[in-house]
Amino acid sequence: MTRHPSDAPTPPPGGADNGPAVSRADFDALFAAVRAWGRWSAADRGAWNRVTPERVRRATALVRSGTVIPMARPWDTSPGPDNGRPALHYMSDPGGPEPGEPAVHKDFIGADYHGKAISHLDALSHIAYRGQLYDGRPARECVDAAGARFGAVSALGALVTRGVLLDLPAVLGCRWLAPGQAVHAEGLTSAERALGVTLGEGDALLLRSGSLRRRREEGAWDPGTASAGLHVDAVPLLAERGIALLGGDGDSDVRPSPVDGLHSPVHALALAAMGVPLLDNLDLEALAVACAAEDRYAFLFMVAPLHIPGGTGSPVTPLAVL
Repeated sequence: MTRHPSDAPTPPPGGADNGPAVSRADFDALFAAVRAWGRWSAADRGAWNRVTPERVRRATALVRSGTVIPMARPWDTSPGPDNGRPALHYMSDPGGPEPGEPAVHKDFIGADYHGKAISHLDALSHIAYRGQLYDGRPARECVDAAGARFGAVSALGALVTRGVLLDLPAVLGCRWLAPGQAVHAEGLTSAERALGVTLGEGDALLLRSGSLRRRREEGAWDPGTASAGLHVDAVPLLAERGIALLGGDGDSDVRPSPVDGLHSPVHALALAAMGVPLLDNLDLEALAVACAAEDRYAFLFMVAPLHIPGGTGSPVTPLAVL
């Protein structure tokens, strides 16, 4: 493969370690190793097929204190280095003079939500690798200007399962992971041991890097340039455990990408290879405090995306119930 300087993996700023670098050939071998094509008849639900009614029942048994924690960030209408396409919110009817009662107030919202500011779910149609969506479906035949005909968010429905928080700064004794810091498989297993929890089949895994705390204390930056997240060498562990969903306070990928010429390798592995939907840009700060207070890191987890036929994802407010 001809390699151009702009294609080469670059180190993150500030001395964080996003490596080791991975060639495209090695990435393709990893993609093939974790690929879960042909596994489910309801293919466009992907790994959500792992969540059976029995798993839902077991998840509901985790509720003890009844504490409910939403994990969505505020609807962000302010431009910034991490919000190049701000969400929209305006009053379409501010309640002007109208005859009769009651007075009515109406507003409009809209968002180009696949970015770094809005808490959202990525459906399987969001990512294609080498021209193919999950299950080997040709992207050009499945996604066009009218939307997605395979892997749309409307095919997913709601997810109710066991959620697991791996609070990496708490385990490492720091306020947050440095932007550009890669998390490897051994980092996940060390966090499991430290927090007394083990990932299992059908779980929703939430990874806290502390990025939102860093943003609140030090200001916004461009996470597309540098953000803590998973190295691709952590993904086989997640495939082995059989998770149903992956989410975090970033977008799961370490940035800069360690893979030659590929900007979102964890997205490609999760969505296109494994059929695992992603949750991006969550607020996990309150959940981290609550889990530490109750000394447990598994809980009832729920997320219900908007029913958008043909949609590649949806803004969401996931809930944890402890």
